[in-house]
Formats: sequence, C-alpha cells, structure tokens
Amino acid sequence: MDELGNNGSPIPVEGEPAPEAANDATPGPAEASPPENAPAAMADEPRPVPVVPIETQRPPVLPQIRLDKKHPLAIRWMHWINFPVLFTMIWSGLLIYWNDSDNAYKHPHAVYRVGLGSFTLVRFFPHWFWKAMNAPYHVTEGLGYHFFFAWIFAINGLLYLLFTIFSGEWRFVLPDRKSLIQAIQVTLKDLHLSNYLPPQTKYNGAQKIAYTSIILMGAGSLITGLAIYKPTQAHWVTTLLGGYEMARWEHFLLTMGFCGFFVVHVTQVVLAGWNNFRSMVSGLEVKPLHEPSIEAERKSWG
Repeated sequence: MDELGNNGSPIPVEGEPAPEAANDATPGPAEASPPENAPAAMADEPRPVPVVPIETQRPPVLPQIRLDKKHPLAIRWMHWINFPVLFTMIWSGLLIYWNDSDNAYKHPHAVYRVGLGSFTLVRFFPHWFWKAMNAPYHVTEGLGYHFFFAWIFAINGLLYLLFTIFSGEWRFVLPDRKSLIQAIQVTLKDLHLSNYLPPQTKYNGAQKIAYTSIILMGAGSLITGLAIYKPTQAHWVTTLLGGYEMARWEHFLLTMGFCGFFVVHVTQVVLAGWNNFRSMVSGLEVKPLHEPSIEAERKSWG
C-alpha cells in the first residue's frame, strides 16, 4: 500500500528525488536545444556600423624643379662643330711637326721637351708615340688637312664671337671682378678641400676664366699659325711674335694648352653628370626652383 504524505502526495522512497526536485533537475527545452526563434532574435540585434575613414583635404603638390633654357641653338652647333675640327687640326699638326723635328738631319726644332739644361724629363714625343699614330712621312697629308680645317676653325670661331656679342651671351662668359675669387673657391671644392661652392647662373668664375681664355687661345693659334705658314708675306706678324722659331714655340704651346683644356673639360662634364651634358644637346637644363633662372636673366637685359 502506497504511503501518502500529509498533502496526499506519495512519499518518495528514500534516496529518490522528489518529483519537484526531479523536474527542476531535468533540463528544460530552452537548455537542451536552442529555441526555434533564436535566429530571429539574433537578427533583431543591432549590427555594428562599419567605420568609414574621413578623407582629409591634402595640400596641392607644388613643383620643385623647372626646365631652364641654358644654351642657345647657335652655341650648341658651334660647340659640336669645333670638337672634330680642333681634333683634326691637332692630329694633322703632329704629322707636320714630325717631319720637321724627327728626321735624319736633326733640325733644332726637336727641342720641344720638358727639362733643364742638358737634362730632359720628357720629349715631345717619344718614338712609340709617332709609330702609334703612323706619323712618319705623312707631312703632305698633314698640311692638306691642317690648312683646310684651319679655315673652318677660323670661321666657326668668328661666328661664335659675333653671336656672343650681338646676343648678349658675352655677359655669361666675360670674367668680372668676382671671377678670380670664385675660381679659387671652385678649385678648392673640386679638390675636396672645401665644401663651399659659390652661387652661379650659367657659368661660375672658373668657367668664365677658362672659356674666355680658350677664345683668346684660338685667336693666338690662328695668328701664330699664319706667322709660321707665311713668314715672309706676314713678316711683321712673325717679327711681333719674336721671330719664326719663337712663333713655332708659341703655336706648339697653345696646342698643348688646348689638349690640357680638353682633358679638364671632359672630366668636369663627367663629374657634373647627365643633366649638364644634356643641356649642350637639347639646350635645356633641369634646375631646382630656388636657383636663379638663366632665361630670366636673359630677359632682364631688355
């Protein structure tokens, strides 16, 4: 016979949980599995709003460089014409020089050397040099080339001089009172003895002195060449130069000066870089905005 409690419910057997406790311990439907409307409940939750970055107004990009007109077309043409002409004249002049200085009669003109008294440090030129350039017995060929290209050299130099005068370009080339000091400063900078480089527009002080000197050397080469070529007809020129032998010496030393200038000039062009070389080809140079404008200076001449 079942035992009943005071409230009429059966008395649980010892060790068994009460019905209410049993019901409480049994997991309910919500705990056993997610409700059917769980996705709907999750859909109702607010979704995070994506953060869109705010674009700030950037300042406009300003140019930092410009193209500046450095060399006019006429100067570029005369520069590049002068290079092969001068090279041909030096080559043909050496053919002429060999014939008069290094033959069986040992003419006194063979004294072109560097030395003191009877001691000779170097002679112009050793035997291997003449052999390398195939100089022996080509004096007639040398004379033909030398006199023909001398006319081109003279005409090209005269046109360059006239152009620089009438265009005003002489203002860039002619040295001024600051050129000597600037030339020293540029030399110290090139020798890595100083970090200071003087300001310049088209040319610095050293370039002005060098380019003016090369113009005077070209004129001197033509005058001394005339004194050697026509010592009788142009005897007054030969006399002013100190005589025939002295005129030969002066002509030779001017030629050596051209060779030295050529070596230094090419070296400086290589060190200056592509921008400098390009300006002698296209006429334009890339320059920072803060540097003085060459074209603006030209326009200021009126």
